[in-house]
Amino acid sequence: MKTDAEIQRAVVHELTWDPQVDIANVGVSVIDGVVTLSGIATSYATRHAAQEAAHRVLGVLDVANDLEVVLPGAMERTDTDIAEAVRHALIWDVLVPHQRIRTTVSNGWVTIEGTVDQAYQRAAAEGAVGNLTGVRGVTNLIQVSTSSPDPDDVRHQIEDALERRAEDAAKRIHVTVVGAKAILSGEVSSWPERTAVLHAAQQAPGISDVESQIRVIVPS
Repeated sequence: MKTDAEIQRAVVHELTWDPQVDIANVGVSVIDGVVTLSGIATSYATRHAAQEAAHRVLGVLDVANDLEVVLPGAMERTDTDIAEAVRHALIWDVLVPHQRIRTTVSNGWVTIEGTVDQAYQRAAAEGAVGNLTGVRGVTNLIQVSTSSPDPDDVRHQIEDALERRAEDAAKRIHVTVVGAKAILSGEVSSWPERTAVLHAAQQAPGISDVESQIRVIVPS
């Protein structure tokens, strides 16, 4: 098992290696495998990139992202400009049913609302908005509408998807379906493996919410 000091050094190296992150403005602290990022990010996208980079490091259990988005003058946009860009981004993303999504922009912070059919569409909408210049943050209030799926059928579909995409992890993951909610528990050996498991569940027909009780256990 890595010590907190070893994890801290590894996270700093990963942030330095990632071209999307300005490591000069990011501080990293680690307590019991939980990483806290502090300092300044120049956009919402780079803030998210720093978070994902930290998650990629073996030994990291959780990440607290306290980076503040401070936009350089050249990246400042009016809320009207951002709102127009948000609408275009949603229209251009083929995964997003843009007609069913409404947005509000206040001081660069974008709130997206509406209803979609599947969880992956909800995530795609947030991704499309979060990469835009001038966006300081995103609040995702999109709901996933579903009929009442058969729990056993959904569970089997998720298990099949896990075997296709993350075969090793599938053997260690337990799936429970309650209504339109999938609850995943068990253990994985890395954060990317955990992400693959969650993505598989999010794409299951009839699932509007995925609760993760998965633990990341790094092999010693």
